[in-house]
Amino acid sequence: MRILFISHYFPPEVNAPASRTHEHCRQWVSAGHDVTVVTGVPNHPYGKLFPGFKNRWIQEEMVDGIRVLRTWMLLTANSGFLKRILNFVLFGLTAAWASRRIKAPDVVIATSPQFFCGLSGALVARLKRRPFILEIRDLWPKSIVELDQLKEGPALRTLEVLERWMYREADGIVVNTQAFIEHITSAGVPRERIELVYNGIDANRFQPRPRDEELEKEFDLEGRTTVAYIGTLGLAHGLAAVIETADALRGEKEILFLLIGGGAEGDRLEKLIAERQLSNIRLIGLQPRDRMPAWIATVDILLVCLRDLPVFETVIPSKIFEFLAQQRPVIVTARGEIARMAQEADVALVTEPENPQALADAIQHVRAHPIEAQRRAAAGAQWVQEQFQREHLAQKMLQFVEKTLEMRS
Repeated sequence: MRILFISHYFPPEVNAPASRTHEHCRQWVSAGHDVTVVTGVPNHPYGKLFPGFKNRWIQEEMVDGIRVLRTWMLLTANSGFLKRILNFVLFGLTAAWASRRIKAPDVVIATSPQFFCGLSGALVARLKRRPFILEIRDLWPKSIVELDQLKEGPALRTLEVLERWMYREADGIVVNTQAFIEHITSAGVPRERIELVYNGIDANRFQPRPRDEELEKEFDLEGRTTVAYIGTLGLAHGLAAVIETADALRGEKEILFLLIGGGAEGDRLEKLIAERQLSNIRLIGLQPRDRMPAWIATVDILLVCLRDLPVFETVIPSKIFEFLAQQRPVIVTARGEIARMAQEADVALVTEPENPQALADAIQHVRAHPIEAQRRAAAGAQWVQEQFQREHLAQKMLQFVEKTLEMRS
């Protein structure tokens, strides 16, 4: 099968959409399929080109057997609503143009985030008269409304019309949470056209391993109980509450908080830390993708954080599977589907989102009950091993694509 996959993000970018797209496509290539990914030049989250890349109109490379076409991008940091929207729209257009180089795909797949990437995929599929599979990993425009980035008005109504059109254009839709199914069926999409494929992990990369002593020395972590958030420092995660927690625990000299990553909230978080004169929390910055397993292995307690907003009750951050796969203690500060799953499997301590005192209490509980924390961590590793391996999830998605093509033919 010849697969054309459109994704705004792709390695060496280190966010979840980039990793997921790469791992799925790599598995499909291994299974004998011909996969082309259309993406942009890597620049997320700071709007700066990664070393070794140039911002040309279209450039081509091979990555793990995947043909990758990279388009010109409007380079802008992952902050500022209007600039980001312009970045998204322009990529949708350049991706559609670059797709002209793929003459006869059997199927077109496009993934969110972001929204306009899905619209581009729908347009390309219609122009090529090929089946279209839409992968929904973020609910637009619902999420930007709840983040107070867009008000009621003509712009929102236009996005809602485009959202419904995109769903109607899709021959099949892949989602990663049960709640997304409910949202999409409420828009009139038949349930049989939707497949649930959870996020997961590459079991070859994320597995139990010893602490990285070089990392401990490099960042002066020895002798400290480290509590870390690893991932995008974005509007969705309520990380100001982590800073307030660090403030509340500043008297606990052995506890060190780490914020590892980059994103729209980075500057604001740095300012908050400086204003409170906190020495027990550090902004580490964006780290190479290949270093993530070492960081996970070296941190004592890992955080999965989401804002206390209804839209984020539908979200399952992929980082929880990576953390648990390495048998690490995890605290989830969220409501909704991810909280329910973690509690039912008893693999993480769950507490209220954006509640500094609740997070402080949870951290102290994990420290005071190490046997309980390790029991949960061990159960989490087994849970991920049994249900969330990327190899199996990629195969499930591919089977849905093949079934959709059969129904279309």
